[in-house]
Amino acid sequence: MEGNNKMNIATVFSGIGAFEHALDKMNIDYKIVFACDNGERELKMSYDQIEREIEKNQYKGREKKKYIEELYDNLNKPNYVEMSYKANYKIKDDDFYQDIRFLNGKKYKNKVDIFVGGSPCQSFSISGKRLGLEDARGTLFYDFARLVKEIQPKVFIYENVPGMLSHDSGKTWDVISKIFDSLKYKWKLYKLKATDFGIPQNRRRIFVVGFKQDKEKYLDNLSIETCELTTELKDYLDKNVDEKYYHREKGFKWITKPLSLKKRVSINGTIARTQAANQQFNWCGDMIFEANPRRKFSEDIFRGTFNGRVGVARKLTPRECLRLMGFNDSFEIAVPDKEMYRQSGNSIVVNILEGITKGIINTGVLDEED
Repeated sequence: MEGNNKMNIATVFSGIGAFEHALDKMNIDYKIVFACDNGERELKMSYDQIEREIEKNQYKGREKKKYIEELYDNLNKPNYVEMSYKANYKIKDDDFYQDIRFLNGKKYKNKVDIFVGGSPCQSFSISGKRLGLEDARGTLFYDFARLVKEIQPKVFIYENVPGMLSHDSGKTWDVISKIFDSLKYKWKLYKLKATDFGIPQNRRRIFVVGFKQDKEKYLDNLSIETCELTTELKDYLDKNVDEKYYHREKGFKWITKPLSLKKRVSINGTIARTQAANQQFNWCGDMIFEANPRRKFSEDIFRGTFNGRVGVARKLTPRECLRLMGFNDSFEIAVPDKEMYRQSGNSIVVNILEGITKGIINTGVLDEED
């Protein structure tokens, strides 16, 4: 980007702001136009019921936004994702939305440089339909695509799991790709893995990067550079870890049994397993075994055997998990451990977004005025 112009960004399914953190790491000055995440909370009213209430009361703009926020407040469940997001990034309350389905993108038309999101993978009914945007209605992908159409960002980035390509025998991706085509954007699909961006985690994801059709010449020049992996899991570990992260007898026996080691657990691995929302507190994921530890532990820390050696075992800490997603230690942990594990596992590897963003900037597409 040229001069001192800020990059205007918007995200949905914003999570803990992997894209925002990528820009922080790159020292890019940016403004958050809006962000959106419901914190894995589910409203009791259906979409149609809510729409009828909005229409009956003629809610618009801030009134509509306030009504949706009140519905979520009435659940009496904190939005822990919002807590993490607001603890780490500068955003006005008016610019943070609780529900993508009721977010009006038209008010942000041509105000966003890069729009980022990754919806849950959902099945599409395609029998007898046109395979267009309306066919995706009722899915969260519909709302991502709708917002691209309404906002008209210069560039969008869409992220999801590789399984989306084969989901429902490929029918889901067939619908999604046709919808991307219908948005008047030229796009490319990338299959990227964390180990190619300097992070020792066995995590693969797909990314769709789309440029407006009148800017497709820039897409032809998009190059995403990878790098050699020079670190191991052990390089991301703390030397002094609180006892609460160490397993007692039941946990130690669970993680070291053959079935767990075959399917759910890796102990002292070189490259971390794919982090997941239910890792650690469910005794799955990466574990650390310390043979014959010199430090003193309380009596309830179980000293069992693993590979013929006596020692103690622990799960990764939330901070270690964040590091394995590419987050610097400057990221503030503002929620309980259980929530931080979920949020880390649901996030996007920051280093990959850095690579994509550098590639986008180098094309020059963000320097051109609409």
